[in-house]
Amino acid sequence: MSAPDNDTVTTAEATSDAVLTRAPDAGDGTDPALPDADEASTDAVVEPVDDEDDGDDGEGDDGDEDDEDDESADRLLVREGDVAGDYLERLLDILDVDGDIDLDVEGDRASVAVVGGQLKTLIGPEGATLEALQELTRLAVAQSTGVRSRLMLDIGGFRAKRRADLTTLATEAATRVAESRQPERLAAMNPFERKVVHDVIAAAAGVRSESEGEEPNRRVVVLPDQ
Repeated sequence: MSAPDNDTVTTAEATSDAVLTRAPDAGDGTDPALPDADEASTDAVVEPVDDEDDGDDGEGDDGDEDDEDDESADRLLVREGDVAGDYLERLLDILDVDGDIDLDVEGDRASVAVVGGQLKTLIGPEGATLEALQELTRLAVAQSTGVRSRLMLDIGGFRAKRRADLTTLATEAATRVAESRQPERLAAMNPFERKVVHDVIAAAAGVRSESEGEEPNRRVVVLPDQ
């Protein structure tokens, strides 16, 4: 579940480290040239989501049409993964870096992981190089398919570990806020990280979350339910 933004919230401040922590109380031959990266990542833009009407509209069964739409969407995601895999293989060859590429589909987006080998240089400080490579890969996919891509890229298990760390962080923050009924601001995060936290908070009882601030200092605020 995504959460709406709010301009101002009176909260406690958090600091950023290798793993985000609770806020202290306070009152990176013939092959085509690589494309340029987009200016900003859009993997987890937090916006309100309208409730969908799943009721019977009395106009008959559209199951066959829905199945066809699902199959078309699945084929597109598989194609995105194939294009991304080819692109990343060329990139690894150019950089003379060893690595295997795993392709998958997670929910409504393609997922690509580069595993094995010495991959730290492709991750960069706090995943900065990884973020840039994800944008390059998305752009390559969009140029091939004609559709804007939401593909997720992981390298060396960085995102998987980060997701686990953030899940723990968000769970603990939700517990504190539910008990204290006091809002808590977390450290600034990138869109991927904020999306992980929002999903955890959405599944927790007695709390909700919002995003505030501007990139690159945008952060999640955990609040008690009204």
